[in-house]
Amino acid sequence: MDDEQKDSVEQDAHRFSAGDGVLETNAMETVKLHAKAATDKEQKMTLWQGIKLYPKAIAWSLLISTCIAMEGYDVCLINNFYAFPPFNRKYGVWSEATQSYQVPARWQAGLSNGANVGEIIGLLINGWVSERFGYRYTVIACLLCITAFTAIFFTAQNVQALLAAEILCGVPWGVFQTLTITYASEVCPVALRGYLTTYVNFCWGLGQLIGIGVIKAMFRRTDEWAYRIPYALQWMWPPFLLVGIALAPESPWWLVRKGRLEDAKKALLRLTSLDRETDFDDDETIAMMVHTTALEDKLTKGASYLDCFRGIDRRRTEIVCMVWAIQNLSGNAFSNYSTYFLEQAGVSSSNSYSFAMGQYAINMVGVFGAWALMSAGIGRRSLYLYGLCALSTLLFVIGFLGLVPASHKAQAGLATGSLMIVWALCYQLTVGTVCYSLVAELSTRRLQIKTVVLGRNLYNIVGIITSVLTPYMLNPTAWNWGNYTGFFWAGLAFCCIVYTYFRVPEPRGRSFAELDLLFERKVNARKFAETRVDVFEESVDDSIVGQYKREVLAQHSE
Repeated sequence: MDDEQKDSVEQDAHRFSAGDGVLETNAMETVKLHAKAATDKEQKMTLWQGIKLYPKAIAWSLLISTCIAMEGYDVCLINNFYAFPPFNRKYGVWSEATQSYQVPARWQAGLSNGANVGEIIGLLINGWVSERFGYRYTVIACLLCITAFTAIFFTAQNVQALLAAEILCGVPWGVFQTLTITYASEVCPVALRGYLTTYVNFCWGLGQLIGIGVIKAMFRRTDEWAYRIPYALQWMWPPFLLVGIALAPESPWWLVRKGRLEDAKKALLRLTSLDRETDFDDDETIAMMVHTTALEDKLTKGASYLDCFRGIDRRRTEIVCMVWAIQNLSGNAFSNYSTYFLEQAGVSSSNSYSFAMGQYAINMVGVFGAWALMSAGIGRRSLYLYGLCALSTLLFVIGFLGLVPASHKAQAGLATGSLMIVWALCYQLTVGTVCYSLVAELSTRRLQIKTVVLGRNLYNIVGIITSVLTPYMLNPTAWNWGNYTGFFWAGLAFCCIVYTYFRVPEPRGRSFAELDLLFERKVNARKFAETRVDVFEESVDDSIVGQYKREVLAQHSE
């Protein structure tokens, strides 16, 4: 802000302190001036400047995002325990066909989808609870629930108790699925938003990698502790997370929405460090949040789930829901069967688990690869679209491998398993990682939590359907499609390409207020990146701006 602008700010604040109780035009312009200055600084901020200015925000965001690793860990355990003899002896029944203990298929489906049912419930609860009580208290309550529910896993005497534990733990996991993303998007500037929101995907892969590693470490055990120790290790997460999150600052955006501007400023200062290079001004940043909140107050009336389907928010909700669903519609469920094809090719079960570990590691490395692509200037929309093109092509190739003669079945199985691992890498470099950034940026602040909840619920519903269909497609005693399953998923992935091209916009480099205005003006998705808008030409509700004047601008007169 130059000297002339600062003089104007001080003059307006002086008039207010002298007794001009009504918000004047000049004072309104001062608020806009503050907000515009902060917006310009954020959009000019480089990645390195953002890291230097917001190191604390990065640390707190990484800490809270780690909660999602707990879900990845447990999902990995239950899906891999079905081939674990000690687990099957405890919770399975004797099978004359295989001459071994097996968990019945109906209970396998129930346990695998039990967490999804709980997550759907937790997601819906989160849309109301976190907006009412704040992000920190919601996460702390969920961590306490996880600590209690893990005891059911550890002491379960039958498969029914395991199912109850899966459903109950699914509730807090559902909260973590969306709250971690929204917190990351609200505590960091534009320059860091894409990186911190996509880090959630890294945590998911981290949990899975630890889970498969623990199972491999238990291979030599034949007693009940072979499966009880992995369940007990779920208690390793909550203690340090509880301490850290209890000390974490609340989202300043949430505090602004609640009208607690002074608390929002304190939280913002706890997220930043002194860095003269960026000319950071906390009052300007709070003004930007206030102006954006006031603009959304004008554009969006109400904050219920029903409001997500009204007016301009209907389009935003549709896109967020589809971006989530496309993760499963593009063949994600099919890719999890790479070990199945490798075993068909003669790879041992132990080595198949090693390949699975490699695939989970790829999930984590893919996040860093996606960061590198975003740093190179490639937009979210481009990564998502071109990624789907690559995924569809690979699935078509896998389908054509089904035409290989039966005499070369082993080679075809090895090629299919390898291509699935390549598919997993492409997925994590693009669709799997970028999705988290898109859903966080494309939803309005006012309805963000509820919009992301609806999107993740659609993801879970589609996931349940695909996890039921895929075994039928591959099982020799059912539909027995084998490699031809690739054609089915390739066709769905192609439909996703068409949808993405026409409907998914580019949010990179845009402030939340700019995105609000672009959606309000119904800008074509393909023209988002090139359309210029000035959010400060719009009139806003002066009640919240007036509160900002009273609580923040008055400080300039002191």
